Amino acid sequence: MKDLRKYAAEFIGTFVLVLVACGTAIVTGCGTAEGGIAAYFATAAAFGLVIVAMAYSIGNISGCHINPAVSIAMLVSKKMNAKDFVCYVIAQVLGAIAGAAVLGVIFGFDCGFGANAVDPAKLGGGFLVEVLLTCIFVLAILGVTSRESFSKVAGLVIGGALTLVHLLGIGITGTSVNPARSLGPAIFAGGQALEQIWIFILAPLVGGILAALIWMFLDKKDPEPRKTARKK
Repeated sequence: MKDLRKYAAEFIGTFVLVLVACGTAIVTGCGTAEGGIAAYFATAAAFGLVIVAMAYSIGNISGCHINPAVSIAMLVSKKMNAKDFVCYVIAQVLGAIAGAAVLGVIFGFDCGFGANAVDPAKLGGGFLVEVLLTCIFVLAILGVTSRESFSKVAGLVIGGALTLVHLLGIGITGTSVNPARSLGPAIFAGGQALEQIWIFILAPLVGGILAALIWMFLDKKDPEPRKTARKK
């Protein structure tokens, strides 16, 4: 029953992320000429604020990953087992699909769904951006969740980090850093979003693994010096 609650929390958290944050992108016209700079900042803030809200509501149940890139980092750093990883990812993807479906009902199935896309002439650059931004975001998560003393501010730090990476990434890829967040909207948006979905699945997963490896190196404890017996 405890495991089921964790998976349900991940479903709910990812559902809310897509519904509210991608919904904000739709409402503000982020990425369009009409939206302008205000839409850009509003969308970045929406993603960050959703993470803050979810971190302090479901964080004590599932850890509030709501992102396969975060979950794979936890798996690599041995903070979760393979069974939980698979079930978390399934729950996250289903939550994202459900959130996108509700957006379609609200705004119509031609709303764009806040889907990610990159200039076809700059696929390599888009891939690199997603790897690096995901690495930065996940590294912040691993750092702030590594000490119990950071627990009171963890949600704020994580939400702030997500806002930060969105400020750079929106104009390049729309900012994914989350395979589930990209897959749900892409299924309904189709077209370029679905054709390029491999970027927004693979790059964040690579970024999450990279962040885990970096953190494991940085957080590695030096071995205790071996004591030698004094000669009498």
